[in-house]
This record gives sequence, structure tokens and C-alpha cells, in this order.
Amino acid sequence: MTFILLMMIAILICIVMYQAVNRVGHRKQLRRLRSEIERISSLATHEKLLLMTTDREFKALLIEINRLLEAQHQMSSNYAKMEISMKKMVSNISHDLKTPLTVVLGYIEMLHLDPAMQADERERMLGKVYVKTQETLGLIHDFFDLAKLESGDQDMPMTRILMNERCGKTILAYYDILAEQGYLVHIEIPDQPIYGFGNDEALHRVLNNLISNSIQYGNHGKQLGLTLREDESSVYVDIWDRGKGIDAMHIDHVFERMYTLEDSRNKFYQGSGLGLTITKRLVESMGGSIHLRSKPYELTVFTVQLKKVHY
Repeated sequence: MTFILLMMIAILICIVMYQAVNRVGHRKQLRRLRSEIERISSLATHEKLLLMTTDREFKALLIEINRLLEAQHQMSSNYAKMEISMKKMVSNISHDLKTPLTVVLGYIEMLHLDPAMQADERERMLGKVYVKTQETLGLIHDFFDLAKLESGDQDMPMTRILMNERCGKTILAYYDILAEQGYLVHIEIPDQPIYGFGNDEALHRVLNNLISNSIQYGNHGKQLGLTLREDESSVYVDIWDRGKGIDAMHIDHVFERMYTLEDSRNKFYQGSGLGLTITKRLVESMGGSIHLRSKPYELTVFTVQLKKVHY
């Protein structure tokens, strides 16, 4: 009996000692954990916590902390990119507003200083003032439109759209311009009705932007096409041309705000440098996506993808 009692006491002592050792080990691990977190935070590095342990709960804690660190790193990276983008955007806005306004002021000064100017010359200058003023207003509208889209303030009711009709009406509105410039136009719109889910006004603007872009910057090939197609879950609109296209190094960036291309700062797309950015935001607001592929002087295709509505 005495032996059994002594054995039980010995076992209890071992358990207490084991727990004490574990507590000391846990305190050491927690101190190391806190020290590593403080070091990573102070240095703002993209490191993760790497601590050796056999404790399952401690391992689970490390995994969750590393997830939080990764999220923090991603947020910091996104913030830095956004800050750079905003600085660039503000700089470009200042430049792009200053240029037409300077021209307008120059013409107004000439009109003011020369009251004896011939009527036809005065009319010509007033026409230029009007054009530059419209250009400035268009630029300001683009900035506000993009701001509303990115803030989520844009009201965009969604409905079923007959894609055949929308595509046909939009491309036919450019018939006179295309004929005048000698374009060969390819239109592939199926006879059977195809319905997409989106906002008709937004889609109209998206297609207008892409067709205008192809006319303005794809005129080397003098060919422009619109193709409407579908699969089981989506509808697709391809706007294509055979102009100078876009080099591979630029393809991943053309939808960025105010992205600068080599040959013409902020004039490659829609004048303001925001045309394709607005187009992308509009498509995404409708739950769709837009893609670009290009082989210069052979084929450049913008593809808009929307959800399909079964009728």
C-alpha cells in the first residue's frame, strides 16, 4: 500500500514538473514570438514567422499570424501602388488640363488684343476655342466618371440585353465615318437572339469606346470587325482591327489609369488616358471582364465577356 502511494506521489510530482517545464517553454516561445513580430513590424519586411514547435495549438497560432502578416503585406503593397498611381494621375491631370486651357487663353488674348481682326479669322479662332473647351470638358468628365465608378457611386441597374440589337446599332452608328475613311468592315452577328446580363447604357459606352479606339489607332490596316458569340455561360463581343497594335510589354498595363505609352503620352486611348480604364471599370461593374490580345500590324482584339441569360 505504501509502495502504491509512493508511486502515485512520484507520478504527480512528474506531472507537475512536466507542466512547469511546459509553462517555461511556452513563455520562452511567446517571448520569441513577440520579439519576431516586433522585429518584422519595425523593419516592415515581407518575412513570415518561422518558429520550431511541437505544440499543435502554437502551430495553429503561427499559421494564423502568418496569414495576418501576409494580408498586411498585401495591403501595404496595394497602398504603395495606389499612392504612386494617384501621384502620377494628379501630375498628368495637371498637365492635360493646363495644355488646352493655355491654348484657349492664348486665342482669347489674341481676340482681345486685336479688335480689328477680320470676321472670318475671328470665327476661325472662336471655333478653335470651342474645340479646346470641349476637349477640356471631356477630360474633366472622364475624371469624374472614373472617380464615381471606383467609389461605387455609379447607379447601374442590371437587366437582360439583346446583344444582337445592341451590337448592331452601335457599329452602324459608325458607318459614315468608316466609309469616309475607307475601312473594310466585318460584322458577325448571329441570327438567333443572344441575351447578356448587364446595363444597356454602360455596354453602349463600352462598345463606343472600343470602336472609336480601333478607328483612331488601328487605321493602318483599314479593317475593323465586330463579332458576337456565345457559349453555355457567357456572351462575348470581339472588337478587332489590323492596325499597329500594342507591343507585348504594354498589354498588361493598357487598362491602368493614365498609363504612358512610348509614342504618345496619354493620347493612345481616348485622349485623356482614362478611356480604357473607364471601359474596364464599366465591364467589371456589370459582372463581366475584358481581355486584350495583340500582334502588331496583324490583329488586335478587345474581348468583352458578360454573363449569358438563357431565354
